[in-house]
Amino acid sequence: MPRATSGRFSRTHQPSIKSAAASSSSKNHSANEGTPAGVHNPIFKTERFGQHILKNPQIAQTIVDKANLRPTDKVLEVGPGTGNLTVKILEKAKNVTAVEMDPRMAAELTKRVQGKPEQRKLDIIIGDFVKTDLPYFDVCISNTPYQISSPLVFRLLSHRPIFRVAILMFQREFAMRLVAQPGTELWSRLSANVQLYSKVDLVMHVGKNNFRPAPLVESSVVRLVPLNPPPPIKFEEFDGLGRIIFSRRNKMVHATFMAKGVIEMLEKNWRTWCSTQNKMIDEHTNMKAKVEEVLRSSGYSEQRAAKMTLDDLLKLLSAFHDEGIHFA
Repeated sequence: MPRATSGRFSRTHQPSIKSAAASSSSKNHSANEGTPAGVHNPIFKTERFGQHILKNPQIAQTIVDKANLRPTDKVLEVGPGTGNLTVKILEKAKNVTAVEMDPRMAAELTKRVQGKPEQRKLDIIIGDFVKTDLPYFDVCISNTPYQISSPLVFRLLSHRPIFRVAILMFQREFAMRLVAQPGTELWSRLSANVQLYSKVDLVMHVGKNNFRPAPLVESSVVRLVPLNPPPPIKFEEFDGLGRIIFSRRNKMVHATFMAKGVIEMLEKNWRTWCSTQNKMIDEHTNMKAKVEEVLRSSGYSEQRAAKMTLDDLLKLLSAFHDEGIHFA
């Protein structure tokens, strides 16, 4: 994994006006999709980075309060912008590591705490969160760069050692998918994957007028608590099953598995598994019949993915594994 530029901000990090105008970023809401035409931040050209700064101090305080910070906590903040959340976190935490994509924002944040006691408690990493080596942290708080919403969630869930809690702001539809329940319209592969490894609940909705400039989309804040210890389920296997199941979430599971290419992929995986386990491969094996038997005997053949719970998905995964059929 490539290393991002990191360290405390200095003038050497700041690009020239010419190079800054040519650079690009993947920060908070998409500049094309989330910002009304003609709207811009008068201080920073934040629309170039897709940046929408949280300007409501009451909401910033609520986000920090919901983290239940302790004086000994080390906090990771993703997308601090000009520091409206950061300064409130610094009041309660032992240390804050802020990962910021825009060097100019990092400069503003540095200036904001310069000469104050909080300065020694703040470390700024300038770079892409997805590519950055993360330090130890107890809590994560983020006004999330929306283009990296999914990578951020799964990077956090795979981080070790396991952190205590994350308070994360996302585009509302994404947030509602995280907390969706089986049988609801938004229950999806994303919902199942995240809820397998964490407890996630809705904290509050945040209207677009609480940002500068105002985006076109509404936002929501969720609380994510990783399960500790995590379930002994290989993510690639569970996600592979979900990729098939939720590709046609309102169809019966049998029909989904009979879709073009699925049986061929499962047979290839089965042959690979047999090879690694030193098992003889019966060249007359009918994989289609084998899959149909697993679905029938497990009782999920006529089920629909939209209504399957986590327990249902895990039982079906186990039934396939019992027959040597894998998804990764």
